[in-house]
This record gives sequence, structure tokens and C-alpha cells, in this order.
Amino acid sequence: MNLILEELRNQNHKAFKTLFNNHFEDLVVYANGYLFDMDSSKDLVQDVYIYIWENADKIDIKTNFKGYLYSMVRNRCFNYLKSIKITDNHAFLEFNINIITEHVFDSTLEEDKEKVYNQILKIVDSLPENMQKIVKLKFLHNYKYSEIAQELGISINTVKTQLKRAKFKIIEMVTFVLILLQIRQ
Repeated sequence: MNLILEELRNQNHKAFKTLFNNHFEDLVVYANGYLFDMDSSKDLVQDVYIYIWENADKIDIKTNFKGYLYSMVRNRCFNYLKSIKITDNHAFLEFNINIITEHVFDSTLEEDKEKVYNQILKIVDSLPENMQKIVKLKFLHNYKYSEIAQELGISINTVKTQLKRAKFKIIEMVTFVLILLQIRQ
């Protein structure tokens, strides 16, 4: 494998493509074991390959190259999970929806706010099953991260990651609904 590193140092595109094709899918599956999100896992592994390509001349591998790849992916997964910060606030979804609705609608449009709230419930029901369970336990039943993790048999980091992804999906869909409602007026 150190021969591959030498080829990468010489900017050999064919060697890079071979390395990529031989390990990409396995590394994505490995990363997904930490992140539980295929898109993020693919992005992270691609970042590892970019780093290797751009820094091949600085890399000094004491073990085998395959082990080095897996270590890089694992460490980047840990760094990604550490970077996720979710506020432990029961009114989080309500707060974000109020911010959005206040920017788009006059506060007297209670009927529209009710439509948005009902749409949020539909959006939550459309989330992937595990994400949906986590969101409902957190925001409808007021569970703590540790309680959700224990209830579902997953890690606290998985709970945080899924809540972050759910938040983005909900905000994205609510914004879309609000725009449609505004267009209809």
C-alpha cells in the first residue's frame, strides 16, 4: 500500500482512482456506522480522499495504508459528531416556527399559524421512522437525550445527530409551506 502513497505523491491520477474505487464504498459503510446518515458519510469519505490527494507528500504512514484510511474516517466521524450542537430546549421547534411565521406573516393570522403547526405534524410524520421516534420523544414527551438513547438502544450522539437533521428538514419544509401560503394571499 505504501507504493500507492508514492504514486499519489507523484500525482498519479490512475493510482488515486484505483484507491478510490477499491475502498470508497467500504469506507462509506464504515462512516455510516458512526453517523447514521449516508449522505454525510459519503461527504466525509470524499473529504478524506481530497485530503489524501492534496497532502500525499506530507503523509507519513507507519502502519498499512488501509488502516490509515479507516483511522482517518473514524477520527473525522468523531470530529463531526463533536461539532454537532443541539440546544436542549423543549420549545425549540415552536420557537423556530414562531420566528419564521413572524417574518412572513402578520401576527394576527392565527389561522395560518395553525396551518403551519398542522403541517409540522405532517412533516414529522413523514420523517424516517427512527428520526420520527426521536423527535416525538424529545418534543412531545420531553425526554432527555440520555433517556431517548436508552429507550431506543442508540448512542446520545446518534440522538443529537438525528435531532439536528430533523430540525433542518422541518425548517426547510415549513419555510416552503409558508411561502406557498404567502403566494396564495
